Amino acid sequence: MKTTILKSIFCLTVMLFISNSAMAQKSNQKAVIKTTLHCDHCKQCETCGLKFKTEMLKINGVKMYELDDKAQTFTIYFNPKKTTLLEIKKGIAKLGYDADEVKATEEGLASLDGCCKA
Repeated sequence: MKTTILKSIFCLTVMLFISNSAMAQKSNQKAVIKTTLHCDHCKQCETCGLKFKTEMLKINGVKMYELDDKAQTFTIYFNPKKTTLLEIKKGIAKLGYDADEVKATEEGLASLDGCCKA
């Protein structure tokens, strides 16, 4: 009898853990955003590279990002409960980079190194 109860509790615990893991994975989304890099070293640039490392993750809801400088795309992993894709694009535009249809802001462009500006 004790063994059956323990097995039932164990099975319920495992099922609960699996369902929570599945829910956590569904809470994050992935989006690929086209950008424009105006030099061949923005990713390593002292200003722009540091900006990517520090400011991209400050955009509300962004969990992780990857910059593909050759394809000129950002792959963004974000929590849709905390932000929208449009808000992320606006955040990227404030950093001085185009994000699909959202163009870089004047303030963002002014903050880039000379070689990284359009």
